[in-house]
Amino acid sequence: MLSRRAFTKFLGLSVACACAAPGGFMASAVAQSAPEAPARGSFLIKDGAVITCDPAIGTLARADVLVRDGAIERVAPDISAPGVEVINATDMIVMPGMVDTHYHMWSALGRNYLADGFEYFPAKAATSALYTPDDFYNSIMLAMAELANNGVTTVHNWAHNVRSPAHADAELRAHRDSFLRARYAYGHIDGLARDKPLDFTDIERVRAEWFGDTQRMRGLVHLACNLRGIGQATEAVFHEDVARAMERKLAIAVHAGQAPPNQMSAVDFEKRGYLGPDFLICHYLPGSDADYEAMARAGSPLSFATLSEHRLGLAGNPREAFMRMRKAKLQISLSCDASSISPANMLEIMRFTWNMAIPWRATPSEKDTPLGFREVLAMGTINGARALGLGDVTGSLTPGKRADIILIRANDVNTAPMANIEATVVLSATPANIDTVMIDGRIVKQGGKLVAYDVPKIVSAAKQSSQKIRQQAGGRLAPDTCCQ
Repeated sequence: MLSRRAFTKFLGLSVACACAAPGGFMASAVAQSAPEAPARGSFLIKDGAVITCDPAIGTLARADVLVRDGAIERVAPDISAPGVEVINATDMIVMPGMVDTHYHMWSALGRNYLADGFEYFPAKAATSALYTPDDFYNSIMLAMAELANNGVTTVHNWAHNVRSPAHADAELRAHRDSFLRARYAYGHIDGLARDKPLDFTDIERVRAEWFGDTQRMRGLVHLACNLRGIGQATEAVFHEDVARAMERKLAIAVHAGQAPPNQMSAVDFEKRGYLGPDFLICHYLPGSDADYEAMARAGSPLSFATLSEHRLGLAGNPREAFMRMRKAKLQISLSCDASSISPANMLEIMRFTWNMAIPWRATPSEKDTPLGFREVLAMGTINGARALGLGDVTGSLTPGKRADIILIRANDVNTAPMANIEATVVLSATPANIDTVMIDGRIVKQGGKLVAYDVPKIVSAAKQSSQKIRQQAGGRLAPDTCCQ
């Protein structure tokens, strides 16, 4: 795999290259004014097999879910609710919408830029400076529509290439226009020098302009920041960034390593008072058992990007790291990282994780139990909600929480005949089986079709942006190249 430095030298590109599009390839954003949100209704989801992801309620072979004013009111068999719209869930599985806790959404339209010998880091280095604000909007909208289609109702937008205030605004417009629940974690410009701290000036502007009035984001999006870990930033800059984020009472997300050496000491972070529910770490494959135990004591969540850990995890054994994290009782959630490494498909990520997480003979995990269906479902739902500070809002079908709900057809050729309800989701279901998606009591997918998004327009805008970026990048990304 070419290194980032080698590929940049090969192309003769600078990460500071201009963002002007060549003639003929001006990509425009899908929309600049806020679209009308789908109507929020009251629904009785009737006669489904219900996975609540709430241990107090459990998984029910047949039950109903009553939704009023965007909230889950009741989960039980044979609910009577005259006057509400009935959704027939016969031969369907009803469960919470899934949660992705680590997704670099700005690059979603570059999902197919990779080629043999030209993988994630070279592709990112060649293109990250070429995205205009409109390209960011188009990329985020593409990602959001795909997430909704895939049954992911909450996402952590780990924005690690915020090139200007206009780029941040473009991302936030896409959040406003997409109707998903989200954390927007404002971060650095890709390629920022290791000794340069994050500029919090625009974060303060964003907080005032976009989050001063909760209705501007329909109450669905909250602000955080993401920081480069030690290695991507110098140790001094990392500690400076953490201090400034904590002063502002911002939740923090941090990249840790996927390869040795371990430059991030959670043991030290615990002593410094950094760790806690608002300090999320992703990857961290080289972490020690003591590091994982420190995170567990403090309640710091861990985002495990299963497919990314395998492709980029040069530590050599993501399974072994995962089993150690699990043994330490870390709160593990799941994520895709970037759609050029892993599809934003939580069903696939849960399935891969379930297949991976088994004890190996003659290893420290030998006496561990294999990862179970219920546990991996929690990692894709309620654990993710808790990791984003939304455990009281979403992630389970608990009365009082917001109605983020999906319905999966269990009578399709790849899901029938259903036996174990939880196994059917983890082993058999795909996004093609997702019939209905509801976010905050609003239906965005119904009958297997997205109903809240103009998909042809979103795809067309993303294609325009991609064509422009590829032409500017040239080399192996030039529009006239294929499979090279």
